[in-house]
Amino acid sequence: MADYGLGSAEMRFATIIWGNEPIPSGELAKLSEKELGWKKSTSYTVLKRLCGRGLFQNAKGMVTSLVSYEEFQAKQSEKFVEEKFKGSLPSFVAAFCSRKPLSRQDIAQLQEIIDKEGRR
Repeated sequence: MADYGLGSAEMRFATIIWGNEPIPSGELAKLSEKELGWKKSTSYTVLKRLCGRGLFQNAKGMVTSLVSYEEFQAKQSEKFVEEKFKGSLPSFVAAFCSRKPLSRQDIAQLQEIIDKEGRR
């Protein structure tokens, strides 16, 4: 599994890209200045780093994602469960439920997911 290891500033920058793609790199730099207070050179440096990690691409001045926001979140969640709960999803759910009880709606949604996975 890829480890994207984004810091908070990189994550905020990535969120700008995901929310506006496809986006010309010049427009991305302007948005980054407005949203993050970054200079153009900082935006291009961070963009190059994130492209090097395989998250985005900058082809002919147009920035697009190679990994969707949803896929990124799924991979980060998998990494968290692997690192903190030795890969055990039941252990994660048990820990979560010990602090915050599941609602009937939560249980129903989880059951739908389990049923769907059982049919695969």
